Amino acid sequence: MILGILAVAPLLAVLLYTFFENGRFTLDAMQSLLQTNSLLSSVSHSIQLGVYVMAFTTCISLPLAVIRTKTSLSNSNWLDLVFVIPFMTPPYIGSMGWILFMQRNGYYEQLIGSSSSFSFFNVAGMVFVMSMHLYPFLYLMLKNALQRINGSFMDAAFVYGQNPIRNWIRIVFPLLLSSYVMASLLVFIKVLGEFGTPATFGKRIGYDVLTTDIHGYLSRWPINISAATSLSLILLSACMVIWYLQQVISRRHSYGIHSGKSTSPIVRTDSGITRWLSRIYILVILFLSIGIPYFSIIITSLLKVRGEPIGFDNLTLSHYADLVTVGSASFKALTNSITFAFIASIIAAIIGVSAALFIKEGKRTSQKFIDFTSILSNIIPGIIFVVGLILFWNSPWLPSTIYNTNWMPIITYIVLFLPYSVQYTKSSLSQLHTSIGQANSIYGRSEWTILFKIWLPLLGQGILAGWVMTFIISMRELVGSLLILPPSVSTSATFIFSQFEQGDVSKGMAMAVVTVLLTILCIFVIESLQRKAAR
Repeated sequence: MILGILAVAPLLAVLLYTFFENGRFTLDAMQSLLQTNSLLSSVSHSIQLGVYVMAFTTCISLPLAVIRTKTSLSNSNWLDLVFVIPFMTPPYIGSMGWILFMQRNGYYEQLIGSSSSFSFFNVAGMVFVMSMHLYPFLYLMLKNALQRINGSFMDAAFVYGQNPIRNWIRIVFPLLLSSYVMASLLVFIKVLGEFGTPATFGKRIGYDVLTTDIHGYLSRWPINISAATSLSLILLSACMVIWYLQQVISRRHSYGIHSGKSTSPIVRTDSGITRWLSRIYILVILFLSIGIPYFSIIITSLLKVRGEPIGFDNLTLSHYADLVTVGSASFKALTNSITFAFIASIIAAIIGVSAALFIKEGKRTSQKFIDFTSILSNIIPGIIFVVGLILFWNSPWLPSTIYNTNWMPIITYIVLFLPYSVQYTKSSLSQLHTSIGQANSIYGRSEWTILFKIWLPLLGQGILAGWVMTFIISMRELVGSLLILPPSVSTSATFIFSQFEQGDVSKGMAMAVVTVLLTILCIFVIESLQRKAAR
């Protein structure tokens, strides 16, 4: 019931508002949208952007995955923690960092002494920025797939006299293909649903996509809700088709590896040139994905006067002091973010535990439905849910509404990020033997006693990891916060966005640094929990 209200009701609201008017079925809203000149442009921009980012992330991720599995760096597991930092960094913050670095009179000009802004601010630059954010996602999936391909396959190929290049073409790539296609389709969905980078970098070059058009219909006068819902439905349909293709590929082309050889770690030795090239490649990727944007963000947050040369006399901590000054706009925004995210993550954790315990193995139809419902917001772009939540909580038949109250962002964050709580708890539950459930029945105590004394202690690490993930992502969420926050209420994300738009960038970047530091801290917490669980 709760999942239906939270996840399904907003989607139904989008469908009903698009196809029904005054109680009768109509296609007027969709036909009106299809006749607009901007629709074809935004659809083609979204698809082109998705294809380009898929291709470029592949060029980045595949060499990284090979280096991490087939060279002496295969045992450097700390690199995975570093690689995930760009993915956990809010995309709009990374985009702002690159804009500050490459714009006219930006840090590139100040440090290098030549202008590069005209060649960077184009579609290729936007693809580059988005790829620097998304490559860790594809890299991790390719690395895991390569690790499953046991070295005995390569040994067998050498016995039959094949050379290394042909081994990769005939053996490794075919085995890797299904995992790559599934991961790249998920990257495509993430690009279609991305709002932060198109709203910052894309706006600068006039490159509108579906998400920014939806936001524009809801935020610019005159408000056009029917166009926003119709465009949301087109985006929803595209994502569901891609998700279905991903599921078909997963079912038909997945494989298992059977080998009599040991899967114990292999001590690898590299030639000198391989070792140097591997390290140089990794350093270049980290410099581009972390070094430059973070340098821009941190330096900007410390500047007294933007546009003046970087120097000790032009640095200040006043913007950070403003963050901890009670009553300041930045302090209110930060405390709002922490409060909303904290409450949302607690409620999401409670719902996530309940859903995971109900789903368990997911054999019954009701269990499969709840399982599918719980991951909907991972499949469908967040802006569609936000549109649906606005429509649902403004329905005239509701006796009361949370719209324009502080509960609206909390409910929005729960809807958008509930999958983290459910999936982390399910992962912990899957590691427990089925005999535990049978022992609970024999134990004979009440269900509440069993829940608090057995299930919650056993699932504690998964619940906490889901809570942390929900908390950090809720705290920096942008598109939902822009559309559903009550008047005069801001969060850290909307504060950063508004300061960047209004020109007071240093205050916004100080907030961005604090947001990123909290994110990195939470990443370390999750990593330590996972290491503890593995032990």
